[in-house]
Amino acid sequence: MTGRTITLGCRLNFAESEAMRGFAGDDAIIVNSCAVTNEAVRQTRQAIRRAHRDAPEKRIIVTGCAAQLDPASFAAMPEVSRVVGNAEKYKAESFLFPFVSSEVETRPSTSLGANGEGKILMTDVMTAPAPPVAAGFLARVRSFVAVQTGCDHRCTFCSIWQARGASRSLPYEAVRDAVTRELEAGAMEIVLTGVDITSYAGGLGPLCQRLLTDLPKLKRLRLSSLDSIEIDDALMELVAGEPRLLPHFHLSLQAGDDLILKRMKRRHSRAQAVATVERLKSARGDVTIGADLIAGFPTESEEAALNSLKLLDDCDIVAAHVFPFSPRPDTPAARMPQLERELVKARAARLRQAAEERRLRWLVGLAGARQTVLIENSEKGHSDGFAPVRIAGSKRGDLGTARIVGRDHDILIGIFE
Repeated sequence: MTGRTITLGCRLNFAESEAMRGFAGDDAIIVNSCAVTNEAVRQTRQAIRRAHRDAPEKRIIVTGCAAQLDPASFAAMPEVSRVVGNAEKYKAESFLFPFVSSEVETRPSTSLGANGEGKILMTDVMTAPAPPVAAGFLARVRSFVAVQTGCDHRCTFCSIWQARGASRSLPYEAVRDAVTRELEAGAMEIVLTGVDITSYAGGLGPLCQRLLTDLPKLKRLRLSSLDSIEIDDALMELVAGEPRLLPHFHLSLQAGDDLILKRMKRRHSRAQAVATVERLKSARGDVTIGADLIAGFPTESEEAALNSLKLLDDCDIVAAHVFPFSPRPDTPAARMPQLERELVKARAARLRQAAEERRLRWLVGLAGARQTVLIENSEKGHSDGFAPVRIAGSKRGDLGTARIVGRDHDILIGIFE
């Protein structure tokens, strides 16, 4: 029997949760937390309390980035039985009761476990070795394989590097073997994920080239969020000439104003972001672009906010993840002059609405088109360009060319030909 997992945050967290699923018995719930925003931390606490209400007899083990950054506050929650650090969550013994590992630090807390041990199991993530590959997802049709964790950059708004440590890449052989296992388990699409996968040692492009060369069974390869300034020439070559690399690219752009990008300590300019998208689209005509964008960053003027708004058109963004700025503890941006929260929310709402309108126009424009679609579950799937598609009568794992015949809000309706 394996324990239940509750996952918040990024695709890397989802991959890691799947790897942890077998670590805890059926008397435990693992909550894999997120710390990317204050709201994500709040939702983690909410998920812990809800899990305890629904299953008060089960132990709740909290891990992930929010737990790593503030272990004492989670240990103080009466619902929590243990807090496991990001370096420890790859070890099965970290989830056993009582503590059995002598290789990790057991920090005492004001609230004690059932056998009197301190609740917190954690070491310094900044000195942790590269973790084993985390692979898998709830639906085996699309599987996530983590190839890297940590980050060497210091964006002023971000605390994830403190929670994940330095960038560490997994050896190619480990990645290849993980992908092979997922394909043999029935996965039809592999998504490479991590905190900053474009910093993969040796280059993300060469990694993808080797995987596609060594694994003929790998027919569909996707990439999670990319730092646009780090996209290498080898990856661009694959975009242009390798149909197995799917043509949707989600870019970590964050803003469309040069001064704000500088204050964020991003390493690209607005012009460079636009040029990267132009290169991608020139290399392959069916490329679609997603992006992360932050609204209401400290000192953001109305002109700067409008520059981010215009970036939607300039980069042809059809899948925007819009975040209202959230001051994270111990970050430089938290010490900068803050905007009023209502203004931050209003700018985020405006940016989100513009992005949704633009996405709807994109979906409407696909009417009558023929799209390759992989069905993931409940008659729903995605096209190669990551448009959501529903096909009546289809089943999980169906793959083929579909004609788009309609739309139900933000989901396309298709018919397999």
